[in-house]
Amino acid sequence: MVTEKDVIGKLKQVIDPELDVNIYDLGLVYEIEVEDDYCHILMTLTTPACPLSGVFDEMVRQEVAGLEGLNEVEVEITFDPRWTPEDMSDEARDQLGHMPGMQAF
Repeated sequence: MVTEKDVIGKLKQVIDPELDVNIYDLGLVYEIEVEDDYCHILMTLTTPACPLSGVFDEMVRQEVAGLEGLNEVEVEITFDPRWTPEDMSDEARDQLGHMPGMQAF
């Protein structure tokens, strides 16, 4: 049976190509619900104007769907609440802190 921990492992494989940090540590994932062979992921993007808004949900869906035992993965994008840098994990902050121009995080 697939667990939330299994899904988190897969979400950590989805890298934001602009920031080069996984979406889970960026704090983009708000909720994960796993029930039997179904998984629902509620997430956001760093900004509503994100140029990848049309592909992020598919990237997430494909990665999580690779878990054996899941037959359906639903990804819901929301901007309520809006993402802020405070949502990031310490690991993401450390990683971005080593990039030029990212010290503000």
